[in-house]
Formats: sequence, structure tokens, C-alpha cells
Amino acid sequence: MVLKKHDLENASDHKSKKIIHFKNPTYRLVLSSIFVALGVSLSIFPGAFPIGPTKVFPFQHMINVVAGILLGPLNAGVIAGLIGIIRIGIGTGTFFAIPGGIPGALLVGLVYRYLFPKEAAGLTEPFGTALGALLSAFLVAPAIGASPLQPFLGLSAQWQLFTIFFLMSSIPGALMGYLVVLALKRRHVIEGN
Repeated sequence: MVLKKHDLENASDHKSKKIIHFKNPTYRLVLSSIFVALGVSLSIFPGAFPIGPTKVFPFQHMINVVAGILLGPLNAGVIAGLIGIIRIGIGTGTFFAIPGGIPGALLVGLVYRYLFPKEAAGLTEPFGTALGALLSAFLVAPAIGASPLQPFLGLSAQWQLFTIFFLMSSIPGALMGYLVVLALKRRHVIEGN
């Protein structure tokens, strides 16, 4: 078999671009598992740090951004939920890990898929996390009997405190996730828009 010049050019173009297509269910399952394992392992080292009744963990929000953009809202929400459940089980997270992670992951996936298909959609993650802070303050904290929080920065309302604590985690995590997605697109690991 003799290869023509244009066949060699096409072959070299194909080899130089190693783009992962995430439509394949096997890729999606494997990548989801990797994200869950990464989230759990990063919760052990470097770990989350406690602030009030929460444990601030920016890497959760980084994973939310990357998973929301690569896999969509449903998979990203499941990944965030599984990381939260496992973190609670091993003691590196609190019950606030679930409402603190899932809304941000869902929002990034929804915005990227339906409104703004650019990597900057990952910067919407703190808005979803702020919604999670409200859920934590009004539903989770009373359900688990969390005591009222001590005043922080002159604020005494529980929803304000949860919002501050969650955004302290979400904003740096969303920025890290945004940079990871930019790096993956620049290296042509994922498709660029």
C-alpha cells in the first residue's frame, strides 16, 4: 500500500490533535470516576479547612467547572453529589458539602450547554454556590440542628454567613477551574469554541 502525500498530511494533522470527544458513554463514565476520585483525594491532601460549621474546599468548585463544561449539568451534579457524600463519610466534609457543590456544578453545565458555550461559563459557578448557601442556611442547618453561628464581620444572619463562607471557597475554585479548561483547550486536549 502506497500512501499519497495528502494522506500523510491528514495523518499528521490527526496525530497532532488529540481531541477527546465526550459523547462516548465509556469516556463519560471513566472521566466522571476520575473527577470523583480527584475530589476525594484532594479533600484529604491538601484538604479542606474549617470555617464555622462548614469545611471550605475550593477544589470541589474547580472540579464543578471542569465537569460542567466537559460533561454537562447532569453528570457534573452527580459528580459533585458523590464527592460530597464520600467526603462526609470519610470526615473531610460536612453535610453542607452537598448543597454547597451540586448547584454550582448544575449551573455551569446549564449555562455552558444552553446559554454561553465558552469557557467563561465556568465563572458562573459562584452564583450556583450562593444558591447552595441559601439552601444550607434555610434547610440543612435547621434540619441537622446546627447552632446559630457567631457574628462574623459584623454579620449575624445565618444566610449571610453561609454565603460568605461558600464564596470564600467558590470564587478561587471557579477561577482554578476556568484556568484548567483554558489550559486543556490550549493544549488541544478538548475542542475549542
